[in-house]
Amino acid sequence: MKSPTLSLLVAMLVLPSAALRAAPIEVKVDAAQTGAPINPFIYGQFIEHMGRCIYGGIWAEMLEDRKFYFPITEKYAPYRAIINADFPGEVVERGFPVVGASPWQIIGDASAVSMVKEGAFVGNHSPRVNAGAGLRQRDLGVKAGLRYDGYVWAKPLSGAAEIEVTLVWGEGAADRASTKLSFQGNDYSKQTFALTPAAGSEKGALLELRVLGGDVLLGPPSIMPSDNFKGMRRDTLALLKQLKGTVYRWPGGNFVSGYDWRDGIGDRDRRPPRKNPAWTGVEHNDFGTDEFMVFAREIGTEPMIAANTGFGDAYSAAQWVEYTNGSTDTVAGGWRAKNGNAQPYGVKYWCVGNEMFGPWQLGFMQMQHYTLKHNEVAQYMWKVDPTLQLVAVGDLTTINKDHDPAQVRSGKTCSHIMLEECAEHMNYLSEHFYVGRTPWSKNGRTDVATHVGLVREAIRAKADGHRKLQASLPNLKGKLMPVAMDEWNYWHREYAYGELGCVYELQDGLGIAAGLHEFFRQSDLIQMAHYAQTVNVIGAIKTSKVAAEMETTGLVLQLYREKFGQTPLIVTADASPADVMAALTQDGKTLTVGVVNPGTEAIEVKVTPAGMTFAGPATRWHISGPTAESHNSPGKPRVVDIQRTDAKASLLQVPALSAAVFELPLK
Repeated sequence: MKSPTLSLLVAMLVLPSAALRAAPIEVKVDAAQTGAPINPFIYGQFIEHMGRCIYGGIWAEMLEDRKFYFPITEKYAPYRAIINADFPGEVVERGFPVVGASPWQIIGDASAVSMVKEGAFVGNHSPRVNAGAGLRQRDLGVKAGLRYDGYVWAKPLSGAAEIEVTLVWGEGAADRASTKLSFQGNDYSKQTFALTPAAGSEKGALLELRVLGGDVLLGPPSIMPSDNFKGMRRDTLALLKQLKGTVYRWPGGNFVSGYDWRDGIGDRDRRPPRKNPAWTGVEHNDFGTDEFMVFAREIGTEPMIAANTGFGDAYSAAQWVEYTNGSTDTVAGGWRAKNGNAQPYGVKYWCVGNEMFGPWQLGFMQMQHYTLKHNEVAQYMWKVDPTLQLVAVGDLTTINKDHDPAQVRSGKTCSHIMLEECAEHMNYLSEHFYVGRTPWSKNGRTDVATHVGLVREAIRAKADGHRKLQASLPNLKGKLMPVAMDEWNYWHREYAYGELGCVYELQDGLGIAAGLHEFFRQSDLIQMAHYAQTVNVIGAIKTSKVAAEMETTGLVLQLYREKFGQTPLIVTADASPADVMAALTQDGKTLTVGVVNPGTEAIEVKVTPAGMTFAGPATRWHISGPTAESHNSPGKPRVVDIQRTDAKASLLQVPALSAAVFELPLK
């Protein structure tokens, strides 16, 4: 049975209600009444170069601005509070402030340190540090007994120099470990070190580089925990593997519209530092295309790259495809081989731009011009690799009344225009949404049931709008253009983990579960979804400098990915304000039932099957906590977790404030 019918029949499941009933919820499911198979890419993720998603989250480098983008001066004032741009004067984060000036503090005479352009190692300048002076970086986090590996590039200005490297983790004379590095010759060379702290510090440690003899020009230093995996944090990777995201979209987001992918390939230390083009802080270019591919392979996910259609051009986008997928006979494929990867990566999924309908986007243009650019970029990319699956920019509601008079006259939204003008140059159309206490709104807290319904209602509005719009377009000839919801999430303006690093409470996790239920109901139309942005930045995983932890939203994504079925079934019930969804596993041997209970009392669900017979005891997997505001924090015991319980297939017990998945074996 087609999903429009599925959507219609399940609408009754989530109507608003003031309180849950005491009697069991009667749920009818029929094995013959199915929706389109759930695409595994519904469990996709998104990572962007902003805040602490990559640097400070996934990437293990501990030093800020290690390539000296900012000039080092006598004034040490590196941090800038994160301000809500929509409400000037409102500081939204203090725990992990943005680096807005050099984080390097001069040791000794300030006049002994200067920035030199001539002979700079990378970027615009390198620091010259005279003998007797040095640099230190504060606010590092270390674990007791874990070795920290690093290196320093330096160029002696008189043929020889000695630098003492010290890791400090406390106030006492013994709370430090040091080593001396010798540099010879007239060019830059790299010397390595390894230091082990005897005690830990969450963010009170520091690294010192003191020039003991001979003036030097410094190249990039580095320090990482020794348990890093090819430059990535081992603790974050472990959680990402548990999350089991099926496809990862990278590198943006707004970031990509000002990103030159060529800055992110080759020797990491020689890649230029840049100002983050869309957000705050420095883009170190330590994590580029090759690192992303290592990341994708390590966690077992499908890579998806977003091409730059903002400040970028068709040639550059096509050359990026050539770098990832071309043979070594091509120019960019040859670069890839030179960088240590002779075999093509075979990146199949690509986004053609990001949110180009919005004036906040770098390179924004009117729709009549952007459709031309989209088609040109798509043609260039397909010329390099005709097998690519391309996701076009879309937005179901936007008409840019302030910047696009032609669009205003047409009365057509971005998605409408893209489907009319570019349908032959796409395989999917993108939609984005965020709900909650967003920074561009005055939305406050609401009751739990309403809050839990926000994501579900946003997905349903997108799906209903697309069904109506697409059915009205003659050029589609009755076919559905699949939707890629490649950014979706709650977004709350109170940040605790850096830029956009909001905390996710139990009620947010329940809302993500209800959102997944709606994706399953729309499985014929919405075939790809990317939870944004995975780590720290509105992320399902949060990190401190020494620990990582799964948020409530991440636990829900993990649970459904592992336990929920693949063939959605029509469910008839009056369950409000609970949300019930069912699906068969791929082998047809298990019925899975998902129930979201936003109430403060437990409920019971009686499942009446048709065309199925229960084979025996069921299993319940559920996520709950003491209150709707319960949440997890890095380095602390979990308050919210996935729990397993034996259950009866005849009457499903659903705890208060929970998202539960039941496995019911079938004969």
